[in-house]
Parts: sequence; C-alpha cells; structure tokens
Amino acid sequence: MDHPRPTVVSDPPPAAEAEQPRERPRTDLTQFRARSLEHGVNPVLYRLLRAILVPAFLVYLRMERIGREHLPRSGPLLLASNHRSFLDPFLIGTMVRRPVYYMAKRELFEKRWQAWLLNGLGAFPVDRGAGDGDAMATARQILERGDCVVIFPEGTRIRSGGLADPKRGIGRLALETGAPVAPIAVLGSEHVRRGWRIRPRKVRVRAGRPLTFPTLERASPNLAAGVTQRVWACVSLQWEWLGGEPPAAGDAGRRHGREEISRAA
Repeated sequence: MDHPRPTVVSDPPPAAEAEQPRERPRTDLTQFRARSLEHGVNPVLYRLLRAILVPAFLVYLRMERIGREHLPRSGPLLLASNHRSFLDPFLIGTMVRRPVYYMAKRELFEKRWQAWLLNGLGAFPVDRGAGDGDAMATARQILERGDCVVIFPEGTRIRSGGLADPKRGIGRLALETGAPVAPIAVLGSEHVRRGWRIRPRKVRVRAGRPLTFPTLERASPNLAAGVTQRVWACVSLQWEWLGGEPPAAGDAGRRHGREEISRAA
C-alpha cells in the first residue's frame, strides 16, 4: 500500500526589509566660508539690524555695556567671550562700532533662509565634532585682513553655573595672527529666552583691555594652551566682576592664574 508523501511546508519568504530612510545630504559649508571671505558682512542688513537691536537691547533687556572704550575701532581684533545664549553674538556685536564675524554650529546652516541671514551678518560655520580646521583658517584670514572675530572658547553654550574649561583654538589664533585678544563676559542672557518667548531680563556685557602676544608662524599645542589659559583667566575676571559664579573652591590653578594677570584685565 502506497503511503502518501508528506507535504513539505517551506519557510515563508522573508518579509521585505523596510526601506531605510535616506539620510538628508549634509549642507556644503564651503560656500558660506567663501562668502565671508569674498563679500564679508552685508552692510545694508548689518545697519538695519543694528538700528533695531541696539535700542531693543537697551530698553527691553536693560543692557549694560561696560568697557567699550577698551576695544579698538580698526585693525584685527579677537573677542573671547563666555557663551550663555543664542543672543550672545548680537549682544557682543553692540560693544564695537564695526561688524563682527563669528563661528556658528553647522546645524544653523541647514535652513537656507537662516543660513543666508546669519552668513550676511558675519556668521561662518564650524563643524564642532570634527575639529574643523577650515573654520579656523577662515577666522585666520578674516583677522589677517584687519577685521574682528568673536570666539567662544567654551565651544558650546553653558546655560547655568560658572564658566566651563576653554579649548585652545583661541590661543592658536592669537599666536598665529598676532591679533590682540579682548576678554569679554556676558551675564544674564541665559534668562532671556523661554521657548520662542523673549523675556525682559537684564543683561550685562563687560570688556577688558586687549591682550597681545608674540606672533608665531606655527603655535605648538602647549603654547596655544598657555595663551588660552591666560585669556580665559581675564574672561573669568570680567565674569566675576559682573557677579557671575566664581570657580569651585578646589580650582586653585584657575584662581592663581586670575590673580597673576588681574592687572591686564
């Protein structure tokens, strides 16, 4: 008697893999750096925004500006500041009577309208996670032609507490360009924005006398770090004079550095 053959059940075909979302192409940052070098700040946009922002800051934010007389009106100048808010570049820009250039994170250049606006106001992109040498080269060329560049040595916004440790890029720029470095502190800007709401909170900005350093063709990491610490000690002095939170009690090195250079600030 013939036995029926067993039915062979094959495995079901694997489900089609879900189509992976395509990664959004990264914005080419080269065009924005090139525009900063070739065209600079848009003069019409700069004057219009300054005419709006300065009165708004003085009235609505009760902005207090201290030490503006220390900042030269011409020639290369580095402004080294702490960073608390997206408003900081604009607040610092009111301290000098000329356009300023500053590094901004690459994410701010993803939207075309925003990239155009920021680039026209002096911002050029930096890829913070990649140790962006192109952004440093852009800053160097802007300084070499006699303009003013704002640097935030902390590398990111520090919204609460005291100051964070600086990165040594500011020291490299100072040594390799010979540009004087003015220490600046901003206090209160972190309390201005809540979501999209701009609240009337008092903001204070203070600048110290510029520091000068010897010019080197190539700065070693140790020299750059030493100059950065000297600059940051002066920024810390401006910060504490405004009422900012001092370094932790155990940070003896930073306190000692501030005491050594207090006369320069």
